[in-house]
Amino acid sequence: MGDNVSGFELAKRCGAKKALAMVVDGVALDLSTAVPEDTAAEFITQEHPLALEIMRHTTSHIMAQAVKELWPQTKVAIGPVIEDGFYYDFLMDRQITPNDFEKIESKMREIIKADYKISRKVVAKADAVKMFSDCGEFFKVELIENLDAAEVSLYRHVDKFVDLCRGPHLPKTGYASPHLKLMKVAGAYWKGDSKREVLQRVYATSWFSKEDLENHLHNLEEAEKRDHRRIARDMDLFHMQDEAVGSVFWHPKGWVLYNALRDYVRRCIVKDGYVEVCTPQMIDRSLWEASGHWEKYRENMFIAESEERTLVVKPMNCPGAIQIFKQGVKSYRDLPLRMAEFGYCHRNEPSGSLYGSMRVRGFTQDDAHIFCTPEQINSETKKFCTLLTKIYKGLGFESFSVKFSDRPEKRTGSDEIWDLAEDLLKKATAESGLVFSLNKGEGAFYGPKLEFVLKDKLNRDWQCGTLQVDFQMPEKLGAYYTGEDGQKRHPIMLHRAVLGSLERFIGILLENYAGKLPLWLSPVQIVCAAITNDFDGYATDCFREFVKNGLRAELDLRAEKISYKIRAHIVEKVPIIAVVGANEVKDRTITLRYFDASQETLPLAEAIAMLAEKCRSPDA
Repeated sequence: MGDNVSGFELAKRCGAKKALAMVVDGVALDLSTAVPEDTAAEFITQEHPLALEIMRHTTSHIMAQAVKELWPQTKVAIGPVIEDGFYYDFLMDRQITPNDFEKIESKMREIIKADYKISRKVVAKADAVKMFSDCGEFFKVELIENLDAAEVSLYRHVDKFVDLCRGPHLPKTGYASPHLKLMKVAGAYWKGDSKREVLQRVYATSWFSKEDLENHLHNLEEAEKRDHRRIARDMDLFHMQDEAVGSVFWHPKGWVLYNALRDYVRRCIVKDGYVEVCTPQMIDRSLWEASGHWEKYRENMFIAESEERTLVVKPMNCPGAIQIFKQGVKSYRDLPLRMAEFGYCHRNEPSGSLYGSMRVRGFTQDDAHIFCTPEQINSETKKFCTLLTKIYKGLGFESFSVKFSDRPEKRTGSDEIWDLAEDLLKKATAESGLVFSLNKGEGAFYGPKLEFVLKDKLNRDWQCGTLQVDFQMPEKLGAYYTGEDGQKRHPIMLHRAVLGSLERFIGILLENYAGKLPLWLSPVQIVCAAITNDFDGYATDCFREFVKNGLRAELDLRAEKISYKIRAHIVEKVPIIAVVGANEVKDRTITLRYFDASQETLPLAEAIAMLAEKCRSPDA
């Protein structure tokens, strides 16, 4: 073992001139950290997956310093990194507004340009409390007093600013990027407690390059245009209202889309060997106690009382599926049994977290439970991944990433069971040819899981599909099959979903396609519109032919100019507008206008045949 050296020295010896921080034994550390000189360190440069997070964390401290310099009476609270940026909470005697953003950004760039050294110091808890008490930073005092530690780490920008933080941080403020932007300011209660102080939460983002910042801002602007709630309103798909918080009122066109998506998945899974079931909406508390859900999931359940019994509005479908499995004697020859259910579930999500159809209290899962032997986990995992890939491609998503979520802190079962379940799922995943990243501690309370993450056209990640290995619930609920040796055995249950929630996935589709859905999914595939009412008769004939041939068509005979009708249907995201005028009547043709404003004129029969083919779903 050699002498200890700083990460700076180690980086210098290794020629890592652009290092921002380092990773030692899986832990990210400041370059100022002293380590043995023979340490195998991984150096974090701008290209490293952790680089943006570390840079943004430092930039959140820079923002806090800037606000303190501009308004010295400010009290600082917390400033974590979040997806695509960071925020910091402040207590102030004035209101920060967007008019202040440029001033704060300018001060932040001054601090970056000054290139202050950032130093870390570990001090006794009592000393840190005294220091922050002396300068009136009572939020920091409260945080420190609640820590179960004898010492805490502080980060200082020379003598300009000091903050409580675990780190790591950049070596100097000059390592932070000037490509930053304040995004918005919102109210926030200290520690989320409505009885505590109301703070001002300033959100910001920062990127290593100007191009990345501009791309991010462009994507945000585009995302606002693609907001599924706005698109749903324009397309007349659904609405939500306070009398049914977190639940969707599906309009006729929205329900057509809902059924088209569900029926597509249904056809795919039937071809893949699934049977479909339906379980009750309300089930006695005793079953949820036996399954373990009552203990681990009670706060998310809706409860009903009837005849002195406590009933649970089901938050998931799995206990019900096991009750069906238990009916009759099952043999190893019956396995795997793939039992699917489009089950309508309810979860008591906080009202503040609800968001359109993306985050709701009532939703339909494209759920299934595969009862199998331990030896069948590999083959069933591979089979499911093939099915999931097929369904995603049919919906326009060509690739996905995979996360492996291992045991959470709040769980049931022994470590031995968890070791076995995790090992089997990892092996099955590897043999399926999938590369995964670790999502530490995010498994279900009964078993590890895979999470399948889609990337949309704005480069946003959406976690949709899941596959969970469960050794425990079938045993808890008394599910058996007769093994090849004649002995009773508990089946393994694989919980799996492809879309996750139909409501949420429809929101993802609307935003991914900006409402311009694939033709086979469009609630209205074609509208017949006459140039003037003189041609209503032929337009009606065309409409009837479209409907007779299975197309989802509408007829527009309003006494409006054709330009008005076209604009209205463009807003409604109708993919094809069939225009009828004098020439079309004379030649028995129809002019088709598409999303991209291109158009073609075809004989009616030829147009119908072509459109019928284009409207076929991918599984047909």
